[in-house]
Amino acid sequence: MKLRKKLRVPIITLISFGLFYFVDELFFNSIRNWFYNITGSLGVGHIISYVIVGTPIYLGASFVARNEGIWTKLGLKRSLILGFLFAAVCVIPMFLGFSYLFPFYSDIGIDAILIKVIAAGFFEELFFRAFLFGMLYRYTNLGFIPSILLGALFFGFVHMYQSTEFIELLGIFGVTFIGAIIFAWAYTEWQFNIWVPIFLHMLMNLAWDLFNVSETALGDTYANVFRLITIILIFLITIVYKKKRGEKFEINSETIWIKKQKGSDEI
Repeated sequence: MKLRKKLRVPIITLISFGLFYFVDELFFNSIRNWFYNITGSLGVGHIISYVIVGTPIYLGASFVARNEGIWTKLGLKRSLILGFLFAAVCVIPMFLGFSYLFPFYSDIGIDAILIKVIAAGFFEELFFRAFLFGMLYRYTNLGFIPSILLGALFFGFVHMYQSTEFIELLGIFGVTFIGAIIFAWAYTEWQFNIWVPIFLHMLMNLAWDLFNVSETALGDTYANVFRLITIILIFLITIVYKKKRGEKFEINSETIWIKKQKGSDEI
């Protein structure tokens, strides 16, 4: 009975995410095209499609949440303003550096913004970080590394379509794999406020696309210098903020692998 209770959340999480991926692979494009024909906007169709194919995620979260709202469990009821302000400050180096190094992409349209910035930032963080990582880390005894490993590997895998060259594929996988870990860390340390990684993801993508940095997530050396500065700021500002408030770091020696005690969020 005790084992069944411990396995409940991992089983629900993995089955729900697997169903989401199955539905996404089979029906996403068809649903998007159907709504595109109705609305005349590929971006709007893209967002609506994510809302629909994400149904297994919402159901899975509701089973985990039980009597608590799924939006609370997914971190959506945390401060949106705080998440945006933190992300905006961290991403300033990318906007400044890219505006100096790369041409402004004047042809970027509303559909590109909706797809590459809004949808990618919101739904990828909601599904990968808040659900796949968050359910495992917050509601089981799994520590940070076991909880993020599967999601980070899969997150890197689903971005490998951006290139067919082996070396570039490895680079894209590495960048997105590391990005998944960083976003999960920020989500965790900001008291499971999913708006933090959502706005980080959105604004980093916006800077990347607005100045036509690269066709893929890899980028060149100069682009990655400014991306690295943003990553350093994510860690630095978070550490300073928590120390000034006297808050304990969520990710520590007791939570990195297996949590010795159930956290306050454990159900």
